[in-house]
Amino acid sequence: MKDPLPPELLLEAYGSGIFPMGMEDGTIRWFSPDPRGILPLEQFHVPHGLKRALKRPGWELRTDTAFDEVVGACAARDETWITPLIRKAYRELFEAGHAHSVEIWWEGRLAGGLYGVALGGAFFGESMFHRVTDASKVALWHLVRILKEHGFILLDTQWTTDHLEQFGAIEISREEYLSLLGKALLRKSSFPAIKPL
Repeated sequence: MKDPLPPELLLEAYGSGIFPMGMEDGTIRWFSPDPRGILPLEQFHVPHGLKRALKRPGWELRTDTAFDEVVGACAARDETWITPLIRKAYRELFEAGHAHSVEIWWEGRLAGGLYGVALGGAFFGESMFHRVTDASKVALWHLVRILKEHGFILLDTQWTTDHLEQFGAIEISREEYLSLLGKALLRKSSFPAIKPL
């Protein structure tokens, strides 16, 4: 059977401001929200709770060492758009070097994290999870730091939520978003591999 979501199709979609979501009936729907949610990297806000969490010893940052586990944990909800077809597609995108996971480890186990897609100077956040309190927030903080340090200029959150707004997420028009995306795609940023010592 022909792969319905090959990496080249996904990359073309992201480069056009479009992303897929899995439906309960197993089908795929495509979205390009207007307004669009983004998290401006230079205006990232660190709430007091996150400041306290960052001071807690024991967090360990890794990237791309447990991609499948991160995606699986993000999907482990009563309702999820991360269907088996989506998981397979993003695994292939990971193997192609375009999907990445930011992982927070605690006492030798995966405590929280997030995953998304990197293309040019844009990072498209897909989902996050936590098993230890504040671990997903710590992952987001590290993601923003990594993106800023490695030349990324756009962090796409697709939509905004109350949770993301506490970190500075905003809504912009699709027109403005596509303009930012066009500039980001011209950059040659690279997402770093951070492995345990």
